[in-house]
Amino acid sequence: MDFATLKALKPSEYEEAADGYRATSEMASSAKDAIDNRICAGIRNQLDGETAKAALRELQEVSKDFHYIQTECALASTALNGFAFDMAAAKRKLEAVLEDAKAAGCTVGADGSVTYPAGGKEVDGKVPEGGTMPPGTSPTDPTSASLERSAANIHPNPNFGKAQDFANRIGDALQQAAEADTKWAPKLRALKADDDLAVSNRDWTDAKSDMDGVRGAGKSYLDSLPHPPKDGSPKDNAAWWKGLTDEQRSDYLAVHPDSVGALDGLPATVRDQANRTVLDETRAKAQLDYDAWLKDHPEPPRYQDHINMHTGMKQGKEELPAWEEWEAEREKMHKGLDGMKAIQDRFDATGTSDATGANKLPEAYLLGFSEAGDGRAIIANGNPDTADHQAVYVPGTTSDLDSIGGNINRMTSLWQTAHAVSGGKSVSTITWLGYDAPNDVVKDATFTHYAYDGAPAFNKFLDGLDASHSGDSAPHRTVIGHSYGSSLVGAAAQTGDLHTNDIVFAGSPGVEVSRADQLDVPKGHVWNEYADGDPVPDLGRMIHGGGFGREIPADSGFGANQMATNTEGHGGYWNPGSESLKNQALVVVGKYDDVKAAPEPTRPYAPHTVWEK
Repeated sequence: MDFATLKALKPSEYEEAADGYRATSEMASSAKDAIDNRICAGIRNQLDGETAKAALRELQEVSKDFHYIQTECALASTALNGFAFDMAAAKRKLEAVLEDAKAAGCTVGADGSVTYPAGGKEVDGKVPEGGTMPPGTSPTDPTSASLERSAANIHPNPNFGKAQDFANRIGDALQQAAEADTKWAPKLRALKADDDLAVSNRDWTDAKSDMDGVRGAGKSYLDSLPHPPKDGSPKDNAAWWKGLTDEQRSDYLAVHPDSVGALDGLPATVRDQANRTVLDETRAKAQLDYDAWLKDHPEPPRYQDHINMHTGMKQGKEELPAWEEWEAEREKMHKGLDGMKAIQDRFDATGTSDATGANKLPEAYLLGFSEAGDGRAIIANGNPDTADHQAVYVPGTTSDLDSIGGNINRMTSLWQTAHAVSGGKSVSTITWLGYDAPNDVVKDATFTHYAYDGAPAFNKFLDGLDASHSGDSAPHRTVIGHSYGSSLVGAAAQTGDLHTNDIVFAGSPGVEVSRADQLDVPKGHVWNEYADGDPVPDLGRMIHGGGFGREIPADSGFGANQMATNTEGHGGYWNPGSESLKNQALVVVGKYDDVKAAPEPTRPYAPHTVWEK
């Protein structure tokens, strides 16, 4: 970087280029949404057959192309903004030197040298002559710096010292610009795609590497932007987001999608965009890691003949310990991939109709995602920010990222049923796996800390739905807790403000309180379902009752509205076409008078041995 280049450089031109890349990113995002939510949805709803399926496969690949373009162009925009920010700082430093030099009567040449005039007291009858100082850099060694200052102080021309300082400051500006150029050049060069139209797992891992690189190089620029409030409420988060410019929002999304996607109170469209990027990058890495592991660990023989030790005859097959160890490690390496596929499958189901041929599934929104621990996922059917009716479902014991598919399907069934009876009002149903659910029925599900540990996050999520809602009036909200999920809902109501109009419990073992009026909803707005053959309420009654006086939602003394069910077992409450599902849907849309009540009395205590699924 030389003087002439820095002097002529216009950071605004790079900012304009950044605006262009941002516009391209936004166009790619719009194109992706059009393919996913209109074109593909229309094909699923109206066409069938092999040709339609082939068209959908090709369109989904095009959608991936647009998502990749959206991500990479957003990174390019942020990188250019970061480069412009760094170069602007260097140029401001140079411009300040030029002004100071001019004011001191010095002239800066085209190469950055500083010419100073004659000045000082006469020596042998002559005023000390002026001279020219080449551009330099301030000495970093303390001894050299001290010697330089001494030389300037003893020079007969006081302008010599001034010129030396100006030259050093020019050198500093040039060095700062050179460092910025050196830092950003490889980051910008890395922002390129393969010369094909297939977006591979490797492409997404490269995108993650690009993101990390831009975030690291752009720290100074990113630190200059307004930061999200530390431990902010959803209202604080919403205010922060609204206060950003479009450019600042784009840059935050580009390099901090995991943080943006996790902020309660931000619009569902924003969280969805951020979390889909995290999902694609996470899934790509997990798949590559799994494929590499399989390559390095080929499957060993699974079975060997079982020899009867008494007769010496072959008697069936038995699994080999080596295979069992291999399979356990394989499952560990495959962790999360089934769940991530299930989330993508829900995206790809937009526009699908139910068995009646109506009730086309709306677009899905990924409101939360993480692979950490057992994983987290929050998926909405329909935009909750504009919905008249919202339903938020909390699953129970053994729920994790790998098993999220079944819980997603429950809420798609509820959406279709609720939509059908909503009278034209909009509905959004949400699967909320935002807590660490108990992993094991026997070992974990009797402990309440899972519920109380997860309750604050659930309360904050509900507050976030209030903060981000953009409808003309507040939505009607129903919270649904299944199995241990009902315990979390009870803990959230007991320890915080549960911002909901209705609560529905299904297969509940107990909800940390003994009466419906201890929950944070109006009287008469607690509902319960208890299916034949569901052992969990009975087991919960045994654990929470036992003479200690705590009743569960299935008990008449609890005070919940008991809804009729025609399903069996612990997991059938959302079976399509069931009375159990329809009653929930009627509560979700506020048609309480149409809900069919369960016959009295509620079922007697009958202990069983299983809890979940």
